[in-house]
Amino acid sequence: MIKISRWKRLLVSILVCTALLLPGTADAAVKYSTYTKDSYNNLIWLQPAYYPIGVIGQDLYTTDPAKPTVKVKSSMKNPKDIFVDAKNEIYIADTGNNRIVHMNEKGQLIRYITIPDSPLSKPEGVFVTKEGNIYIADTGNKRVVKLDKDGKKQQEFVRPVSRYIPETFVYDPGKVMVDERGFLYIAVHGGYEGLLLLDPNGKFQGFFGANRTALSPLDALKRWLYTREMYANEVAKRPETINSVATDKNGYIYTVTGGMAKIDQLKKLNIKGDNLLRSSQKAFGEYRPMDAQLTAAGKAGANLPQLIDVAVDQHGNMIVVDQQFKYITNYDASGNLLYFWGGPSAVGSSQVGLLKSPVAIDVNARNELFVLDDQENIVQVFRLSEFGQKVDEANQQTLAGYYEAGEKPWQDVLRMNAQFTPAILGLAKSAFKKERYEEAERLFREAGDQQGFSDAFWQIRMKWFQDHFSLLASLVLFGTIFYFIADKLTEKRAFRTRWRERRKQSRVNFLSNIRHAFYTMKHPIDGFVAVRYEGKGSYLSAVIVLLCVYGSLLVKELVTSFSFNAATSIDIYSIFTQFFIVWIAWIVSNYLVSSIYRGEGRFRDIFIGSAYALVPYIVIGVPLAFLSNVMTMSEGSLYGFVSKGMIVWIGLLMFWKIQSIHNYSVVETALNIILTLCTMLVIGVLLFLTLGLTSDMISLIYEMGQELILR
Repeated sequence: MIKISRWKRLLVSILVCTALLLPGTADAAVKYSTYTKDSYNNLIWLQPAYYPIGVIGQDLYTTDPAKPTVKVKSSMKNPKDIFVDAKNEIYIADTGNNRIVHMNEKGQLIRYITIPDSPLSKPEGVFVTKEGNIYIADTGNKRVVKLDKDGKKQQEFVRPVSRYIPETFVYDPGKVMVDERGFLYIAVHGGYEGLLLLDPNGKFQGFFGANRTALSPLDALKRWLYTREMYANEVAKRPETINSVATDKNGYIYTVTGGMAKIDQLKKLNIKGDNLLRSSQKAFGEYRPMDAQLTAAGKAGANLPQLIDVAVDQHGNMIVVDQQFKYITNYDASGNLLYFWGGPSAVGSSQVGLLKSPVAIDVNARNELFVLDDQENIVQVFRLSEFGQKVDEANQQTLAGYYEAGEKPWQDVLRMNAQFTPAILGLAKSAFKKERYEEAERLFREAGDQQGFSDAFWQIRMKWFQDHFSLLASLVLFGTIFYFIADKLTEKRAFRTRWRERRKQSRVNFLSNIRHAFYTMKHPIDGFVAVRYEGKGSYLSAVIVLLCVYGSLLVKELVTSFSFNAATSIDIYSIFTQFFIVWIAWIVSNYLVSSIYRGEGRFRDIFIGSAYALVPYIVIGVPLAFLSNVMTMSEGSLYGFVSKGMIVWIGLLMFWKIQSIHNYSVVETALNIILTLCTMLVIGVLLFLTLGLTSDMISLIYEMGQELILR
């Protein structure tokens, strides 16, 4: 028995030591998932970047007016804003109770700020300066109030008087921020003009950081076609309203926008109002694709994130909260996605980390995150996990340009999650800095960074040219000399004369038809006239050309350098279907329109001529795809010029084909093309309706059959 007890004690000791040595994790206690997206927008699961450390604000008490010695519960009611000051003390705009709740860094109540001589009415915003001055967006009273650190009223900012403010402007301050100069930036409900900017004395200085009006192609067409009177009757298009404003220790100003905005939802502005985020043209506020399917069907904007607030941590990382999908998204100082997490809480239950109605967020000096929920009337507090701390440490080194110093932390992050794209990108930059260009090229491609891949390849190409310059120069020199000598020696030889005569022979066979397709490239009008009136070309040669064009499409997708084509895979069946459906729709529509609209061409002529017009895609597209592998994005303008020139050439050949085959004028040709495109659209709609009705009919017949069988 003694030996058994000793063995038991030894085993328990080993297990305890093992448990202590293993790194701690909060995964088991976390009820939410954390995700990121790679450069191809694929969803990637991550271990938690934050873990919850507590809930504050649920146990608030006040003195009973009838019994001053008795404390009664005084829970928050519909709070709208939270702010953490330089001392890590917490201020909450308790809107429903017409007060500001002031807590210490542990979430313990310090006081209620109510201003007895000038009571608050539905305050929705609060901001505290380094000096301790408190600014309150007193929405119900249509004012902003400035208090000293003791809560005494110092100043009141009402609607400013200025001829530059529209008469229709409604002054309902929702959020307020104050810069180091004492200037106020006020987010006003419905204020599409931007933030209202006031100086320390309350004088109007202008509107700041206004969003741009989103105009659709239809709006642009209306502006072009409508008269001034007609356009005046249209409903005015206004920019979306700024929801919230924040600042960081460097004085940058951050705004978030919801509504129907798809770009500029998150902005980082300097004092001039310039947006410093190069990535602002992308959509901010991440969510899973399946989340959009769960939103209300048919509701306008239901699949758009509604960013309600933004906070900036001590390293400049931006954290936004989405009221639509209930996710919290972390971006670095440049606007690059790090991760997003959270999600909606189930109806009728409360789970830490899941949100019901998030309305505001902020961070303290320790980068702990505070999330205010106006439905739960609580504040959830989160702290960075080991994974989140490693990501933050590595990313700060990379953003500061210390790529070598960031290599070790990024390697640690990759050991935790091998699919984390920012880590791969950080290692790629480190390898590039250390002149390991082949490794950098591979990592940039894995991370989906085309510019980085191109820069690494540029260095590889430069080194290759430096190593082989003498050989290349010798080959070019001796090759040129050999060509001129050979040309002079064989200029009058019989075999060259026979070859020239052979090329001039015109025989109507398969090879001559193929040659005619290439002849049409150089002499389009003569070539297409020959197709119509001389019987040149054949169905077989046209089909061969079409198959070659399809092959060229595949080659372009497969062979083009990553610098110009970031696709990682191709669907050969999808390309085949799209190409030939559009092709068949084009020739059928063109034949129908031309038959009605005095066209002289036959179906044969349209089929063959339309195929021959695509030959430039074979002649230019395939070589360009291969040449792209020795080009960088520095030569992107040349690549784009050749690529667009090829498309223009094909378009001109199509135009001349219709003009020559049908014997049209220029105006008639243009009208024929427009009618052909409209016919293609009509055919597409009819096919869509037919397929839909056929599917419904099949379902109906199947259900009727099942019912008959059961009976």
